[in-house]
Amino acid sequence: QVQLVESGGELVQPGGSLRLSCGASGFTFSNSGMLWYRQAPGKEREGVGTIGAYGDLANYADSVKGRFTMSRDNGKNAFDLQMNNLKPKDTAVSFCGALSPAVWGQRTQATVSE
Repeated sequence: QVQLVESGGELVQPGGSLRLSCGASGFTFSNSGMLWYRQAPGKEREGVGTIGAYGDLANYADSVKGRFTMSRDNGKNAFDLQMNNLKPKDTAVSFCGALSPAVWGQRTQATVSE
């Protein structure tokens, strides 16, 4: 069964950090580019970033550039999003996705608030 499972979302104060994790199973993870999306309350879904199959070719949305970093471990079928210097506007439900095959995880909620 092709599956992506996110974890790591929680409540954090502004300026804090969170690490979101995405575990993959059921497909050849090392063959697939990966991406993170997020959706803030009342807003459209926003692409956070994409990364190539070998951890290269990372691209980030301007809104997170310099604060967020994606990484992947093909040996562990793991794909992470390190989020630093979080702001209240970063409050969102986040999804990880694979490009090949095209599959989405369920979601994880990150809330940035005092």
